[in-house]
Order: sequence, then C-alpha cells, then structure tokens
Amino acid sequence: MTEKSTLISFYKMSGHGNDFIIIDNRDLSLQIVDLPLFVRRVCQRKVSVGADGLLLVEPSATADFKWRFFNADGSAAEMCGNAARCVARWAADQGIAGPSVTFETQAGVIAASVCDDSVKIRLTDPSALQPGVKITTQRRMVAVDFIDTGVPHAVLFETSVADSDVVGLGRQIRFAEEFQPKGANADFAQVLDRQTMKVRTYERGVEDETLACGTGVVASVLAASFHDLVDSPVEVDVQSGERLRVYFLRQGDGRFGEIYLEGKVKMVYQGLLFEEAYK
Repeated sequence: MTEKSTLISFYKMSGHGNDFIIIDNRDLSLQIVDLPLFVRRVCQRKVSVGADGLLLVEPSATADFKWRFFNADGSAAEMCGNAARCVARWAADQGIAGPSVTFETQAGVIAASVCDDSVKIRLTDPSALQPGVKITTQRRMVAVDFIDTGVPHAVLFETSVADSDVVGLGRQIRFAEEFQPKGANADFAQVLDRQTMKVRTYERGVEDETLACGTGVVASVLAASFHDLVDSPVEVDVQSGERLRVYFLRQGDGRFGEIYLEGKVKMVYQGLLFEEAYK
C-alpha cells in the first residue's frame, strides 16, 4: 500500500471539453524532481488521470495566486484560456478568492469574474495580428493569420471546419518553419454570420486536436474581425458541441484590446494521486 505521505491531492476540471488537473501548491510542498516527466505521466490517458494540461497554484505577492501551467507533453505554456477559466472557479470555490479573481501567468495578470459555473476572464492584450503568412505544407501553400493571444496561434479560414484536416494539416502548420522555435497552435475557423463562428484547434503541447481551445477561439475571432467578418460579441461553437463567447475592442492596425472570454466550466472530481500513477 502506498504511504499516505506520497499521496498528492488534485482536482479535475473541464472547460468545454478542455480538461485540466489542478494541484494546490500554495505551501510549496510539492517535491517532484522531474516536473515535466511527472506532468507527462499524470496527463496520460487510460493509465493515469489524463488531461490536456496540469497547473500548479502557488503564492503571489501581487494577486490572489500565481500558476505554473504545463501542457500534456510536459512543456510549460504562458497561457491557456480555458484553464484560466477553470482555475478561477476553483479558487472561488475554495475560498482563495471572491467572485473577482486575479492571478499571475507568464503572459501577465489575468482577471476573472465567477458566477456559479460561468466564468469570464479578461485576457492580456495580444500581439498585432499578422495577416496572410504563407506556409508551404505537404499538399499546398496556405495563408494563415498569426496572432499571439497569450500563446501563438495561426488561423486558417475554411468553408466548413467539419471537413478540415485538423490533425494532419494542423500538425504541419504547428511545426512550420515560419513559427519556429516556439511553434504555433493551428486554428481552423468558419464564419457563420457576424455574431457566430465555429473553431477547431490543433494544440501545441497536446499535439492533437482538443475539444476546445480558449486562446484559439479568441485568436480566430480577432482574425475574423480584422477581415471585417464579425462584430463583438461573437459566439463560437467548439468541437465539444458547447459554445464560448468572445468580447473585444478593435483598435486598428491589427491591434485589439478589452478582450474577454466567457463560458461555463465543470468541477469534475477531487482525488488523491498515488505514486504508482506517475512513477
């Protein structure tokens, strides 16, 4: 039997099918020698908890807390929109913060408003959008719009995302030479009308399509606005079948501000992680 001292308490949460493991490390007691390896093993589906990412909640001198966020492959990421919404609700539920939550990320301080299971976050201002970046893939040349909404995204507009080769083409865009060394998430976007879109995303660090990507939804909406295809706010259908809402202010010259992402999150379960699940 595993000793109790080796058990790690965690929470599992989901934001529109984007799922995450949250570990409260505010006392800085988590002792893991190889953290990337730990993340890879714990995020592995079928043999451990399984998730798109893992985040550690740690103390902050300037906000309610700070996080360290890791993709499922163990790589650190600056920001994740759906994880931000999840951890904001978690903090409110745990009494760490009130309905108004602030926390530090590598992309800057994120502010969130929590109302029951609905969370609205304000993202940091993105980079200026770069339209028409040409990428040569194995099949053809494609033109994508590039923007960093906390993490880098390349947006490709399609007539029907249901027919998009999200994994095959998405992987080629993600590793394209133009986006090295960081790489980019690949978003496949379809505009339905001026208030509605569909978006599918191949996520860097997960190296597969996810059921939702908050920063990818935001990137796609801003790219659509740049081309004068949508008006704020925009409802976005994601692969889980759920819907996110994006608010923004267009400032000109490819720049945007006052960006908010809103949607529901689920508290799935709380558990204790045995050492054999990650050793």
